[in-house]
Amino acid sequence: MGTEELIRKLHRDQTLSEEEWIQVIDGRTPKAAEYLFRLARQVRHAYYGRDVYIRGLIEFTNFCRNDCFYCGIRRSNPHVRRYRLTEDEILDCCRQSYGLGMRTFVLQGGEDSFFTNQRLTGLIRQIKAAFPDCALTLSVGERSRASYQAFLDAGADRYLLRHETFNAGHYAKLHPAQMSAAHRQACLFDLKSIGFQTGAGFMVGSPFQETRHLAQDMLFLKHLHPHMVGIGPFIPHRDTPFAGEKAGTLELTLYMLGLLRLMLPDVLLPATTALGSICDNGRELGILAGANVVMPNLSPRCHRKDYSLYNNKLDTGAESAEGLSELARRMEQIGYRIAVHRGDWRPCPDQA
Repeated sequence: MGTEELIRKLHRDQTLSEEEWIQVIDGRTPKAAEYLFRLARQVRHAYYGRDVYIRGLIEFTNFCRNDCFYCGIRRSNPHVRRYRLTEDEILDCCRQSYGLGMRTFVLQGGEDSFFTNQRLTGLIRQIKAAFPDCALTLSVGERSRASYQAFLDAGADRYLLRHETFNAGHYAKLHPAQMSAAHRQACLFDLKSIGFQTGAGFMVGSPFQETRHLAQDMLFLKHLHPHMVGIGPFIPHRDTPFAGEKAGTLELTLYMLGLLRLMLPDVLLPATTALGSICDNGRELGILAGANVVMPNLSPRCHRKDYSLYNNKLDTGAESAEGLSELARRMEQIGYRIAVHRGDWRPCPDQA
């Protein structure tokens, strides 16, 4: 079966076998990619129209207990200027975000033991009390099921936890021995089962990645059926063991976005900061490949460079009204519009 035939099959059945995934990824051509993106846009428009959902990203701590080999804020990197935002600073970021029309806030940080369950639940309650019409997304790593339940009970709505790679052997090459693919995947199933809108995701082009790893990522995501999937190209950081590794490509990342849209038609799919970091119009190309979310950075400018997960991270200045207007203009140029609402997940008709 040819690549375009496999794309048609995926569009029809929303699933492929592992061997078919390998074939459709390895067999990609510019012509097949254009066909894929055309179908992906059709599916995206059927579920979400031409709206682009915006999330106010607040990177509130760059302390992390983990030592992942690819990450610039890994525990053993001595060159990081560490910081934690205060509750007042976080609430100020939320107010700024709200004033710009964003109705989802994303609290993202390293796995920082300072932010205990008690501190985080108190912060969640403050944010939800101040902004009851907004959704709150957390991205604070691996925690216990009881912790996740406490965050949900306090009012958090969504949780992002990239699985990074499904394959256990590949995962072990990217992380220290005390971390495991199985534990991270168990966290994702816990999050989904207790009622969070759950987000997973993986790196494209990470060191040692093979096509079969990407195929297994797709099979895992089909099984999990998360509400959100965040993928982006691997970009090396100068102060990590992978400093000399090649970055993932824009071309393959866009192709995987298109495949994800066909496999999970209802998924919330960001055009990530990493896409914009490797290509000036990377986020626009992500939207045209089937994505429907962008996440402007609302972290205090003085800490932007300290939350350096990889080299040359995009900083668009979208924390200002002018910056957001520029983002809206760029979306309008490709036929889309920024939506000023929570931008919730919309289930497939058979799941409603």
